Amino acid sequence: MNILGIRVEPKKTTFSVISTENENYQIINIELIKIPAALDFPEKLKYIRNCVLDILREYNISIAGIRVAESNAQNLDVTRLHIEGVIQEAFSSSNVEQYFVGRKNSIASKLNMTGKELESVFKGDKVFELIDNWDACRTRPARESVLTAMGALA
Repeated sequence: MNILGIRVEPKKTTFSVISTENENYQIINIELIKIPAALDFPEKLKYIRNCVLDILREYNISIAGIRVAESNAQNLDVTRLHIEGVIQEAFSSSNVEQYFVGRKNSIASKLNMTGKELESVFKGDKVFELIDNWDACRTRPARESVLTAMGALA
């Protein structure tokens, strides 16, 4: 079974695909979806939606998750909120069996961690032991997308 985790930023979106084959969790892919600056805003949203639907089909995703912005964020970016909404709509209109929308505390709860423990894994201070090839997560958005996928599975 393949699981998708997504972390959105205003100009790019990081996604990871995790496989649960052989009772181990393995990172299949971590990539960026770069949003073309030449597109106007509605076209950017359409581009993201089409990319997400293509990823769901290409990797035969069964479960998907997206890490959404914290509700108390001081510098909340409206573009990020729009992109997150379009991705959630893509999940709901696709063939995924279930999807998860989570903030930091809900991801931590699903992984049986505290918010502080999760934050140290996000920062790269700690290793997430359940993933065989955790060293593939070189950036914070990559780590967040992988842990979101694991939270979606839990």
